[in-house]
Amino acid sequence: MIPNSLPALANALRTGELPFTDYLSQLESRFSEREPSVWAFVPEEGRFERLRREAAELISRYPMADTRPPLFGVPVGVKDIFHVAGITTRAGSKLPPEVLQGDEAESVTALKNAGALIMGKTVTTEFAYFGPGPTRNPHNPEHTPGGSSSGSAAAVGAGMCPLTLGTQTIGSIVRPASFCGIVGYKPTSDRISRAGVLPLSPSFDHIGLFTGDVAGTQLAASVLGKDWRPEIGDGKRPVLGIPEGPYLNCASPEMLNHFHATCHRLAGAEYEIKSVTVLPDFEAIRERHYLIVAADAARVHAEWFARFSSLYHPKTTELIQRGQSVSADAVAEALKERDKLRDELRQVMDERRIDLWLSPSAIGPAPRGLDSTGDPVMNLPWTHVGFPALNLPSGRTTEGLPLGLQLAANWHKDEALFEWAIEIEKVIGNW
Repeated sequence: MIPNSLPALANALRTGELPFTDYLSQLESRFSEREPSVWAFVPEEGRFERLRREAAELISRYPMADTRPPLFGVPVGVKDIFHVAGITTRAGSKLPPEVLQGDEAESVTALKNAGALIMGKTVTTEFAYFGPGPTRNPHNPEHTPGGSSSGSAAAVGAGMCPLTLGTQTIGSIVRPASFCGIVGYKPTSDRISRAGVLPLSPSFDHIGLFTGDVAGTQLAASVLGKDWRPEIGDGKRPVLGIPEGPYLNCASPEMLNHFHATCHRLAGAEYEIKSVTVLPDFEAIRERHYLIVAADAARVHAEWFARFSSLYHPKTTELIQRGQSVSADAVAEALKERDKLRDELRQVMDERRIDLWLSPSAIGPAPRGLDSTGDPVMNLPWTHVGFPALNLPSGRTTEGLPLGLQLAANWHKDEALFEWAIEIEKVIGNW
């Protein structure tokens, strides 16, 4: 039997309690059952034959259990904008693959050094923007899994892979994690290296993770996070803040009802919750974010777009063309305002003694249809200022679609975010 938790799985593989051959057979069976209807992975001929060879090499390298690294034998799905040695990067694009290749991502190498096996590439929207891929929501194939880390979220949500890599430039980790009913973590800006990952907007791109629970995400983050240190808490519960105002009102009535019910559960568990009016100019923040993303994308794709514009998805084309008209001065001013907002939010948290912001992870459940990946607006402010954030599954709709609670901590408080999230998960996780 495969353990449900990533730390338990890693321990079972490391100690030999779960033999590799048994695990890969069970994993292959699960993959064969779910992948034809979910389409989370980029197709690969002989995937499990390769995994068995690499597992044998890993066992040969680490024959003694007490020498094995922390993610020994754990299969990892990698969003197809990360370069992986020996696997072609296509980025959900029709561009010639040879123009997209590069050195292996530092995050991928770090996972390999920790003993992980690369299960394969997961489907992404085109260049991690809004042009959707074929992936379906594992809870209902008529609904989107979210984007742009669609395949990474769906692979974990469908139980085909215990750990996957994704990216978030607006809401592409927290939102699909919410839609797929799993934990998704976006770190503080640049806490996890972006080297070796095709960029969309270098001003906002974040490398993050998907797993089934907070403890698993914490384990993987400890391998990947720069200067990661174990959090030694004082046992004090965090003070939770509700960001009242135009930002929170972007959520649907259904989602707001669920959100307030979740907050009520936390209050019943003796968490202190404060309602604070913030982000009064949220519409301007949103416009500023999209202006920077467009300008960045136009710069990143300038050479490729000049050669291959006809091969781009219409949504990506619109983004790049919009960004071409944005001046360098406008971007510099927008980034200055971004930094100012970060300082203002940090000051509010200090003055009101707020440790975590609570908000819905998405405006509602995963929308029906595959033409759109859903609205990332609920994730935008925390990506904009670079605060660490994660999704906690918090319930389901009457139709069985997952709903999520978003936790956002202060700048570089990632380790504390995990310690607090583990306890909050115990309160709201029985869904």
